[in-house]
Amino acid sequence: MRVAIIGGTGHIGSFLTPRLWSANHTIICVSRGLKEPYQQHPAWKAIKRVEIDRTAAEAAGNFGESIAKLNAEVVIDLTCYRLESAKQLVEALRGRVKHLLHCGTIWVHGPSVEVPTTEAAPRTAFGDYGTRKAAIEAYLLSATIPVTILHPGHLVGPGWAPVNPAGNFNPEIFSLLLQGRQVNLPNIGMETVHHVHADDVAQCFVRAVEQRSSALGESFHVVSPAALTLRGYAERVSAWYGKVAQLQLLPWEEWRQQVTEREAAVTWDHIAHSPNCSIAKARTLLGYDPRYSSLEAVRESLEWLIEHGMVHTS
Repeated sequence: MRVAIIGGTGHIGSFLTPRLWSANHTIICVSRGLKEPYQQHPAWKAIKRVEIDRTAAEAAGNFGESIAKLNAEVVIDLTCYRLESAKQLVEALRGRVKHLLHCGTIWVHGPSVEVPTTEAAPRTAFGDYGTRKAAIEAYLLSATIPVTILHPGHLVGPGWAPVNPAGNFNPEIFSLLLQGRQVNLPNIGMETVHHVHADDVAQCFVRAVEQRSSALGESFHVVSPAALTLRGYAERVSAWYGKVAQLQLLPWEEWRQQVTEREAAVTWDHIAHSPNCSIAKARTLLGYDPRYSSLEAVRESLEWLIEHGMVHTS
């Protein structure tokens, strides 16, 4: 099929574009053209690349039509963060595509009630990002367009820092763990994070494209097979490098005073959600079979961070 990928060189797109090309689909990679993909692959020399600044095009009112004019049978939107963006794209594509796939987030869920959380759980999103993405999901599922929504967890892959055992993105936490130095964690360290390797997300998008009849009108969680507790995550990372994690558990108000305001906000967002999501639906309907556990995905990313001098073992 002829597939247009909006955000085709980003975290997910860097893996999704080559996967679809290798499956013999005709690919149109849409991006702002500001960065190169996270992984090298022969696909990048073979596919069509189109540069569009989504923000500017949407402001001009012509982004949706620009995508429609690509004449793709399938459109995969990896960069939609506002309801207005979704509406502009849907209005332009309605009746002109066979399948629209949207990248959501497990943040459409608020705090868990029963775990692992399933897609059938009521949406109790909170915070700006989660509420915006939940509104987009509700709109897309009610719009008269063939749509599928995939909700990834915390993306991991070589080329960027993953959510760390303190629930934020400061790579220094990994350096401390690898050096056997003390790491402070909030509360009792039993809150959870739920990672997923970007290539596993790409795998699920391909399966949804190729199993359209099972995917239409559905939302799917796309995460690793199991979530991690913060303290268990820290202990395992230290053990990889022959260290015993030196953890200091602090009450939230005390912990937050020792980090930047930004780090505290990011950590709070993660521990307040403490996601633990089921992939049973994606396994059953799409055959989703994640290659990476959370820890395996993190380790690959951590090795990249060490190699590039962002994390230090000594």
